[in-house]
Amino acid sequence: MVSTVERDGQTWYECEECGLLLDDEDDAKAHEENCDAEDPSYLQ
Repeated sequence: MVSTVERDGQTWYECEECGLLLDDEDDAKAHEENCDAEDPSYLQ
């Protein structure tokens, strides 16, 4: 499930599995469907 977070006057969508913040709700939902709750792939 994606949760909404307010930061710096902007709405962000947080993946509840890994904590990644995205600025687009559709992107956040797509990410969460594929999230394995491991380290994010962008850190590899």
